[in-house]
Amino acid sequence: MSNATIELLATDLNHQGGVYCPNTKADMQLWNSHPKVYLDVAHSGQAKCPYCSTVYKLKDGEHFAGH
Repeated sequence: MSNATIELLATDLNHQGGVYCPNTKADMQLWNSHPKVYLDVAHSGQAKCPYCSTVYKLKDGEHFAGH
């Protein structure tokens, strides 16, 4: 399990405001990790993976305009 917090830029998010975990920004290898899960970061500014507990959050001052 990970307790990492990964800070993201708004440009790191997809067009819907989210990211997938496992994620290479979290220094994870896709082949040896949990199933791929979508995390909505833009809605609240952060999201926690239910599998590995990695937290993905927008860096201070970053805003997602999206849609």
